Amino acid sequence: MPKIASARVIVTSPGRNFVTLKVVCDDGTTGVGDATLNGRELAVASYLADHVVPCLIGRDAHRIEDIWQYLYKGAYWRRGPVTMAAIAAVDMALWDIKGKVAGLPVYQLLGGASRAGCMVYGHANGETIADTIAAALDYQGQGYKAIRLQCGVPGMASTYGVSKDKYFYEPADAELPTENLWSTAKYLRVVPELFAAAREALGWDVHLLHDVHHRLTPIEAARLGKDLEPYRPFWIEDATPAEDQEAFRLIRQHTTTPLAVGEIFSSIWDCKALIENRLIDYIRATVLHAGGITHMRQIASLADLYHVRTGCHGATDLSPVTMAAALHLGLAIPNFGIQEYMRHSDDTDAVFPHGYRFADGMLHPGDAPGLGVDIDERLAAAHPYRRAYLPVNRLEDGTMWSW
Repeated sequence: MPKIASARVIVTSPGRNFVTLKVVCDDGTTGVGDATLNGRELAVASYLADHVVPCLIGRDAHRIEDIWQYLYKGAYWRRGPVTMAAIAAVDMALWDIKGKVAGLPVYQLLGGASRAGCMVYGHANGETIADTIAAALDYQGQGYKAIRLQCGVPGMASTYGVSKDKYFYEPADAELPTENLWSTAKYLRVVPELFAAAREALGWDVHLLHDVHHRLTPIEAARLGKDLEPYRPFWIEDATPAEDQEAFRLIRQHTTTPLAVGEIFSSIWDCKALIENRLIDYIRATVLHAGGITHMRQIASLADLYHVRTGCHGATDLSPVTMAAALHLGLAIPNFGIQEYMRHSDDTDAVFPHGYRFADGMLHPGDAPGLGVDIDERLAAAHPYRRAYLPVNRLEDGTMWSW
Protein backbone atom coordinates (compact mmCIF):
# COMPACT_ATOMS: atom_id res chain seq x y z
CA MET A 1 0.00 0.00 0.00
CA PRO A 2 1.37 3.44 -0.87
CA LYS A 3 2.51 5.48 2.11
CA ILE A 4 2.59 9.27 2.07
CA ALA A 5 6.25 10.26 1.90
CA SER A 6 5.90 14.01 1.49
CA ALA A 7 3.44 16.78 0.67
CA ARG A 8 4.10 20.32 -0.42
CA VAL A 9 1.99 23.44 -0.77
CA ILE A 10 2.37 25.36 -4.03
CA VAL A 11 1.10 28.95 -4.29
CA THR A 12 0.97 30.39 -7.79
CA SER A 13 -0.74 33.28 -9.57
CA PRO A 14 -1.13 32.71 -13.33
CA GLY A 15 -3.58 35.59 -13.62
CA ARG A 16 -5.10 34.90 -10.19
CA ASN A 17 -4.00 33.13 -7.00
CA PHE A 18 -4.24 29.37 -6.52
CA VAL A 19 -3.13 27.12 -3.67
CA THR A 20 -2.33 23.52 -4.59
CA LEU A 21 -1.33 20.56 -2.43
CA LYS A 22 0.85 17.91 -4.06
CA VAL A 23 1.10 14.61 -2.18
CA VAL A 24 3.94 12.19 -3.00
CA CYS A 25 3.90 8.51 -2.00
CA ASP A 26 6.86 6.26 -1.29
CA ASP A 27 6.29 4.43 -4.59
CA GLY A 28 6.48 7.71 -6.53
CA THR A 29 2.74 8.09 -7.11
CA THR A 30 1.57 11.69 -6.81
CA GLY A 31 -1.78 13.36 -6.32
CA VAL A 32 -2.95 16.97 -6.46
CA GLY A 33 -5.63 18.84 -4.56
CA ASP A 34 -6.96 22.40 -4.74
CA ALA A 35 -6.91 24.56 -1.57
CA THR A 36 -7.76 27.97 -3.01
CA LEU A 37 -9.86 30.29 -0.84
CA ASN A 38 -10.47 33.48 -2.79
CA GLY A 39 -8.94 36.50 -1.04
CA ARG A 40 -7.73 34.37 1.91
CA GLU A 41 -5.36 32.02 0.07
CA LEU A 42 -2.40 32.28 2.42
CA ALA A 43 -4.51 31.33 5.43
CA VAL A 44 -5.16 27.91 3.87
CA ALA A 45 -1.57 27.58 2.66
CA SER A 46 -0.36 28.07 6.23
CA TYR A 47 -3.01 25.73 7.66
CA LEU A 48 -1.81 23.00 5.31
CA ALA A 49 1.94 23.53 5.55
CA ASP A 50 2.09 24.19 9.29
CA HIS A 51 -0.68 22.00 10.67
CA VAL A 52 -1.81 19.31 8.19
CA VAL A 53 1.21 18.14 6.19
CA PRO A 54 3.19 17.00 9.27
CA CYS A 55 0.24 14.76 10.23
CA LEU A 56 0.12 13.07 6.82
CA ILE A 57 3.63 11.68 6.56
CA GLY A 58 3.73 7.89 6.82
CA ARG A 59 -0.02 7.39 6.50
CA ASP A 60 -1.58 4.87 4.11
CA ALA A 61 -2.74 6.94 1.14
CA HIS A 62 -5.57 4.49 0.42
CA ARG A 63 -7.31 5.21 3.75
CA ILE A 64 -9.18 8.23 2.40
CA GLU A 65 -12.18 8.09 4.73
CA ASP A 66 -10.04 7.55 7.82
CA ILE A 67 -7.72 10.44 6.94
CA TRP A 68 -10.75 12.68 6.29
CA GLN A 69 -12.19 11.87 9.70
CA TYR A 70 -8.75 12.30 11.31
CA LEU A 71 -8.37 15.80 9.91
CA TYR A 72 -11.97 16.80 10.66
CA LYS A 73 -12.53 15.32 14.12
CA GLY A 74 -8.91 15.45 15.17
CA ALA A 75 -8.63 19.21 14.77
CA TYR A 76 -11.39 19.79 17.39
CA TRP A 77 -12.05 23.23 15.79
CA ARG A 78 -14.32 21.87 13.10
CA ARG A 79 -15.71 23.25 9.87
CA GLY A 80 -15.18 26.74 8.52
CA PRO A 81 -13.80 27.64 5.08
CA VAL A 82 -10.09 27.45 5.96
CA THR A 83 -10.26 24.04 7.65
CA MET A 84 -12.57 22.51 5.05
CA ALA A 85 -10.58 23.82 2.09
CA ALA A 86 -7.44 22.27 3.58
CA ILE A 87 -9.20 18.94 4.16
CA ALA A 88 -10.58 19.09 0.61
CA ALA A 89 -7.09 19.50 -0.84
CA VAL A 90 -5.89 16.38 0.94
CA ASP A 91 -9.02 14.47 -0.04
CA MET A 92 -8.73 15.35 -3.76
CA ALA A 93 -5.06 14.40 -3.78
CA LEU A 94 -5.80 11.02 -2.19
CA TRP A 95 -8.59 10.24 -4.67
CA ASP A 96 -6.16 11.20 -7.44
CA ILE A 97 -3.60 8.76 -6.04
CA LYS A 98 -6.14 5.96 -5.60
CA GLY A 99 -7.26 6.34 -9.21
CA LYS A 100 -3.68 6.25 -10.49
CA VAL A 101 -2.88 3.13 -8.46
CA ALA A 102 -6.07 1.45 -9.69
CA GLY A 103 -5.47 2.61 -13.26
CA LEU A 104 -8.97 4.12 -13.38
CA PRO A 105 -10.50 7.60 -13.59
CA VAL A 106 -11.99 8.65 -10.27
CA TYR A 107 -15.58 8.55 -11.55
CA GLN A 108 -15.18 4.80 -12.08
CA LEU A 109 -14.19 4.42 -8.42
CA LEU A 110 -17.37 6.30 -7.47
CA GLY A 111 -19.59 3.79 -9.26
CA GLY A 112 -19.11 4.65 -12.89
CA ALA A 113 -20.79 7.14 -15.19
CA SER A 114 -24.47 7.94 -14.67
CA ARG A 115 -24.61 10.12 -17.82
CA ALA A 116 -22.69 10.94 -20.98
CA GLY A 117 -21.32 14.20 -19.56
CA CYS A 118 -22.02 17.05 -17.18
CA MET A 119 -24.19 19.87 -18.55
CA VAL A 120 -22.48 23.19 -17.91
CA TYR A 121 -23.50 26.82 -18.11
CA GLY A 122 -21.51 29.71 -19.48
CA HIS A 123 -21.48 33.32 -18.29
CA ALA A 124 -23.02 35.89 -20.61
CA ASN A 125 -22.54 39.40 -19.33
CA GLY A 126 -22.44 42.97 -20.58
CA GLU A 127 -22.83 46.58 -19.56
CA THR A 128 -26.27 46.70 -21.21
CA ILE A 129 -29.05 44.21 -21.89
CA ALA A 130 -28.14 44.25 -25.57
CA ASP A 131 -24.49 43.45 -24.74
CA THR A 132 -25.56 40.50 -22.58
CA ILE A 133 -27.91 39.13 -25.23
CA ALA A 134 -25.12 39.32 -27.82
CA ALA A 135 -22.84 37.36 -25.49
CA ALA A 136 -25.61 34.82 -24.80
CA LEU A 137 -26.16 34.27 -28.52
CA ASP A 138 -22.43 33.61 -28.86
CA TYR A 139 -22.58 30.95 -26.12
CA GLN A 140 -25.66 29.42 -27.74
CA GLY A 141 -23.75 29.24 -31.01
CA GLN A 142 -20.95 27.36 -29.26
CA GLY A 143 -23.41 24.67 -28.20
CA TYR A 144 -24.15 25.69 -24.63
CA LYS A 145 -27.50 24.43 -23.41
CA ALA A 146 -27.49 26.68 -20.33
CA ILE A 147 -26.39 30.31 -19.95
CA ARG A 148 -26.13 32.62 -16.96
CA LEU A 149 -27.31 36.18 -17.63
CA GLN A 150 -25.83 39.22 -15.84
CA CYS A 151 -25.97 42.83 -17.00
CA GLY A 152 -25.10 46.27 -15.76
CA VAL A 153 -27.62 48.22 -13.70
CA PRO A 154 -28.44 51.68 -15.08
CA GLY A 155 -27.14 54.29 -12.68
CA MET A 156 -24.56 51.94 -11.13
CA ALA A 157 -20.91 52.35 -12.12
CA SER A 158 -20.17 48.63 -11.70
CA THR A 159 -22.17 45.48 -11.06
CA TYR A 160 -21.26 41.99 -9.88
CA GLY A 161 -20.86 39.54 -12.76
CA VAL A 162 -20.15 42.14 -15.44
CA SER A 163 -16.58 42.22 -16.74
CA LYS A 164 -14.61 44.01 -19.40
CA ASP A 165 -13.61 40.69 -20.97
CA LYS A 166 -16.06 38.67 -23.05
CA TYR A 167 -15.17 35.30 -21.48
CA PHE A 168 -13.07 35.85 -18.37
CA TYR A 169 -14.35 37.35 -15.13
CA GLU A 170 -12.10 37.77 -12.11
CA PRO A 171 -13.65 39.83 -9.29
CA ALA A 172 -10.56 39.73 -7.01
CA ASP A 173 -9.19 42.84 -8.62
CA ALA A 174 -7.10 44.91 -6.19
CA GLU A 175 -4.51 44.77 -3.40
CA LEU A 176 -7.14 46.27 -1.11
CA PRO A 177 -10.91 45.82 -1.57
CA THR A 178 -12.53 48.10 -4.12
CA GLU A 179 -15.87 49.60 -3.09
CA ASN A 180 -18.96 49.30 -5.27
CA LEU A 181 -22.28 51.10 -4.88
CA TRP A 182 -25.55 49.19 -4.90
CA SER A 183 -29.25 49.97 -5.41
CA THR A 184 -31.74 47.15 -5.01
CA ALA A 185 -34.57 49.18 -6.53
CA LYS A 186 -32.63 49.86 -9.73
CA TYR A 187 -31.51 46.22 -9.93
CA LEU A 188 -35.03 44.80 -9.55
CA ARG A 189 -36.20 46.90 -12.48
CA VAL A 190 -33.61 45.69 -14.96
CA VAL A 191 -33.46 41.90 -14.40
CA PRO A 192 -37.00 41.10 -15.69
CA GLU A 193 -36.25 43.20 -18.76
CA LEU A 194 -33.06 41.19 -19.28
CA PHE A 195 -34.93 37.88 -19.14
CA ALA A 196 -37.70 39.09 -21.42
CA ALA A 197 -35.13 40.12 -24.03
CA ALA A 198 -33.25 36.82 -23.61
CA ARG A 199 -36.32 34.67 -24.22
CA GLU A 200 -37.18 36.68 -27.31
CA ALA A 201 -33.65 36.37 -28.71
CA LEU A 202 -32.67 32.86 -27.59
CA GLY A 203 -36.00 31.06 -27.56
CA TRP A 204 -37.12 28.42 -25.08
CA ASP A 205 -34.67 25.60 -25.80
CA VAL A 206 -31.88 27.04 -23.65
CA HIS A 207 -31.76 27.19 -19.85
CA LEU A 208 -31.36 30.69 -18.41
CA LEU A 209 -29.80 31.32 -14.99
CA HIS A 210 -29.12 34.38 -12.85
CA ASP A 211 -26.93 35.08 -9.80
CA VAL A 212 -28.31 37.53 -7.23
CA HIS A 213 -25.14 37.13 -5.10
CA HIS A 214 -26.78 37.45 -1.67
CA ARG A 215 -27.90 41.03 -2.20
CA LEU A 216 -31.67 40.90 -1.58
CA THR A 217 -33.86 40.63 1.49
CA PRO A 218 -36.17 37.59 1.49
CA ILE A 219 -39.24 39.54 0.35
CA GLU A 220 -37.24 41.29 -2.37
CA ALA A 221 -35.97 37.92 -3.55
CA ALA A 222 -39.54 36.61 -3.56
CA ARG A 223 -40.59 39.55 -5.72
CA LEU A 224 -37.76 38.91 -8.18
CA GLY A 225 -38.60 35.21 -8.39
CA LYS A 226 -42.24 36.02 -9.07
CA ASP A 227 -41.36 38.63 -11.71
CA LEU A 228 -39.15 36.10 -13.52
CA GLU A 229 -41.67 33.23 -13.51
CA PRO A 230 -43.02 33.96 -17.02
CA TYR A 231 -39.51 33.40 -18.43
CA ARG A 232 -38.98 30.03 -16.67
CA PRO A 233 -35.47 30.57 -15.26
CA PHE A 234 -33.46 27.44 -14.51
CA TRP A 235 -32.70 29.05 -11.15
CA ILE A 236 -31.94 32.23 -9.28
CA GLU A 237 -28.80 31.77 -7.24
CA ASP A 238 -27.95 33.07 -3.76
CA ALA A 239 -31.11 35.16 -3.61
CA THR A 240 -30.47 36.24 -0.01
CA PRO A 241 -27.62 35.74 2.49
CA ALA A 242 -27.68 32.04 3.32
CA GLU A 243 -26.83 32.40 7.01
CA ASP A 244 -30.56 32.93 7.59
CA GLN A 245 -31.80 29.66 6.20
CA GLU A 246 -35.41 30.24 7.30
CA ALA A 247 -35.47 33.17 4.88
CA PHE A 248 -35.80 30.70 2.03
CA ARG A 249 -39.14 29.55 3.44
CA LEU A 250 -40.52 33.05 2.85
CA ILE A 251 -39.20 33.09 -0.73
CA ARG A 252 -40.77 29.68 -1.35
CA GLN A 253 -44.18 30.95 -0.24
CA HIS A 254 -44.24 33.52 -3.03
CA THR A 255 -42.57 32.02 -6.11
CA THR A 256 -42.10 28.79 -8.03
CA THR A 257 -38.81 29.98 -9.52
CA PRO A 258 -36.18 27.34 -8.60
CA LEU A 259 -33.69 28.37 -5.92
CA ALA A 260 -29.98 27.56 -5.76
CA VAL A 261 -27.59 28.31 -2.91
CA GLY A 262 -24.46 27.07 -1.19
CA GLU A 263 -21.23 28.14 -2.84
CA ILE A 264 -19.97 29.51 0.49
CA PHE A 265 -21.10 26.46 2.50
CA SER A 266 -18.35 24.40 4.11
CA SER A 267 -20.17 21.27 5.32
CA ILE A 268 -23.32 19.21 5.23
CA TRP A 269 -24.50 21.02 8.35
CA ASP A 270 -24.75 24.30 6.44
CA CYS A 271 -27.28 22.87 4.00
CA LYS A 272 -29.01 20.14 6.03
CA ALA A 273 -32.07 22.20 6.99
CA LEU A 274 -32.43 23.76 3.54
CA ILE A 275 -32.43 20.31 1.94
CA GLU A 276 -34.62 18.50 4.47
CA ASN A 277 -37.23 21.26 4.42
CA ARG A 278 -37.20 21.38 0.62
CA LEU A 279 -36.38 25.08 0.63
CA ILE A 280 -33.96 24.87 -2.30
CA ASP A 281 -33.81 23.02 -5.60
CA TYR A 282 -30.04 23.03 -6.24
CA ILE A 283 -27.17 22.81 -3.79
CA ARG A 284 -24.10 24.73 -4.97
CA ALA A 285 -21.52 23.63 -2.39
CA THR A 286 -18.19 22.78 -3.99
CA VAL A 287 -15.78 19.89 -3.78
CA LEU A 288 -13.18 22.43 -2.63
CA HIS A 289 -15.05 24.51 -0.06
CA ALA A 290 -17.10 21.60 1.30
CA GLY A 291 -14.39 19.15 2.29
CA GLY A 292 -13.53 17.29 -0.90
CA ILE A 293 -15.07 14.50 -2.91
CA THR A 294 -15.66 12.43 0.23
CA HIS A 295 -17.84 15.04 1.93
CA MET A 296 -19.49 16.47 -1.18
CA ARG A 297 -20.69 12.97 -2.03
CA GLN A 298 -22.42 12.84 1.37
CA ILE A 299 -24.10 16.17 0.69
CA ALA A 300 -25.25 14.95 -2.73
CA SER A 301 -26.63 11.73 -1.21
CA LEU A 302 -28.65 13.66 1.37
CA ALA A 303 -29.92 16.02 -1.33
CA ASP A 304 -31.01 13.11 -3.51
CA LEU A 305 -33.48 11.98 -0.84
CA TYR A 306 -35.31 15.32 -1.15
CA HIS A 307 -35.24 15.81 -4.94
CA VAL A 308 -32.49 18.42 -4.66
CA ARG A 309 -29.86 18.33 -7.38
CA THR A 310 -26.29 19.59 -7.49
CA GLY A 311 -25.20 22.77 -9.24
CA CYS A 312 -21.65 23.16 -7.95
CA HIS A 313 -19.90 26.52 -8.01
CA GLY A 314 -17.27 26.57 -10.77
CA ALA A 315 -15.84 30.07 -11.09
CA THR A 316 -12.17 30.82 -11.71
CA ASP A 317 -11.51 31.01 -7.95
CA LEU A 318 -11.35 27.20 -8.24
CA SER A 319 -8.39 25.75 -10.10
CA PRO A 320 -8.70 23.11 -12.85
CA VAL A 321 -8.02 20.55 -10.10
CA THR A 322 -11.37 21.30 -8.48
CA MET A 323 -13.12 21.43 -11.85
CA ALA A 324 -11.82 17.95 -12.63
CA ALA A 325 -12.88 16.64 -9.22
CA ALA A 326 -16.35 18.18 -9.60
CA LEU A 327 -16.77 16.56 -13.02
CA HIS A 328 -15.80 13.11 -11.77
CA LEU A 329 -18.31 13.42 -8.94
CA GLY A 330 -20.99 14.97 -11.15
CA LEU A 331 -20.62 12.25 -13.75
CA ALA A 332 -21.18 9.53 -11.16
CA ILE A 333 -23.92 10.73 -8.79
CA PRO A 334 -27.60 10.18 -9.67
CA ASN A 335 -28.79 13.71 -8.81
CA PHE A 336 -26.36 15.85 -10.77
CA GLY A 337 -28.10 18.98 -12.02
CA ILE A 338 -25.65 21.33 -13.71
CA GLN A 339 -22.04 22.49 -13.40
CA GLU A 340 -20.88 26.10 -13.55
CA TYR A 341 -18.06 26.48 -16.09
CA MET A 342 -16.06 29.65 -16.14
CA ARG A 343 -13.09 29.26 -18.42
CA HIS A 344 -9.60 29.73 -17.05
CA SER A 345 -6.95 31.85 -18.73
CA ASP A 346 -4.37 30.32 -21.07
CA ASP A 347 -1.72 30.84 -18.37
CA THR A 348 -3.80 28.92 -15.82
CA ASP A 349 -4.47 26.09 -18.26
CA ALA A 350 -0.73 25.84 -18.94
CA VAL A 351 0.11 25.63 -15.21
CA PHE A 352 -2.63 23.02 -14.67
CA PRO A 353 -2.62 20.64 -17.69
CA HIS A 354 -5.85 18.67 -17.68
CA GLY A 355 -7.87 16.19 -19.68
CA TYR A 356 -11.45 17.38 -19.22
CA ARG A 357 -13.12 18.49 -22.44
CA PHE A 358 -16.17 20.44 -23.63
CA ALA A 359 -18.58 19.24 -26.32
CA ASP A 360 -22.30 19.65 -27.01
CA GLY A 361 -22.91 21.80 -23.95
CA MET A 362 -21.28 19.30 -21.60
CA LEU A 363 -17.95 18.68 -19.93
CA HIS A 364 -16.43 15.23 -19.49
CA PRO A 365 -13.56 14.62 -17.04
CA GLY A 366 -11.72 12.26 -19.41
CA ASP A 367 -10.54 8.72 -18.78
CA ALA A 368 -6.99 9.26 -17.53
CA PRO A 369 -6.30 7.46 -14.23
CA GLY A 370 -7.03 9.61 -11.20
CA LEU A 371 -8.38 13.13 -11.63
CA GLY A 372 -6.69 13.69 -14.99
CA VAL A 373 -5.07 16.99 -13.98
CA ASP A 374 -1.63 17.99 -12.71
CA ILE A 375 0.43 21.06 -11.89
CA ASP A 376 3.51 22.14 -13.83
CA GLU A 377 5.66 23.30 -10.93
CA ARG A 378 8.22 25.01 -13.15
CA LEU A 379 5.55 27.17 -14.76
CA ALA A 380 3.85 27.71 -11.41
CA ALA A 381 7.06 29.15 -9.98
CA ALA A 382 7.08 31.78 -12.73
CA HIS A 383 3.82 33.26 -11.36
CA PRO A 384 4.42 34.44 -7.77
CA TYR A 385 1.59 35.21 -5.37
CA ARG A 386 -0.03 38.63 -5.65
CA ARG A 387 -2.38 39.86 -2.94
CA ALA A 388 -5.89 40.35 -4.34
CA TYR A 389 -9.18 41.00 -2.60
CA LEU A 390 -12.80 40.66 -3.62
CA PRO A 391 -14.76 43.93 -3.78
CA VAL A 392 -17.17 45.16 -1.11
CA ASN A 393 -20.61 46.75 -1.56
CA ARG A 394 -22.17 49.85 -0.07
CA LEU A 395 -25.65 51.24 -0.55
CA GLU A 396 -25.89 54.67 -2.11
CA ASP A 397 -26.10 56.22 1.38
CA GLY A 398 -22.83 54.52 2.39
CA THR A 399 -24.24 51.55 4.38
CA MET A 400 -22.20 48.36 4.05
CA TRP A 401 -24.10 45.70 2.09
CA SER A 402 -23.56 42.16 0.90
CA TRP A 403 -21.44 42.01 -2.25
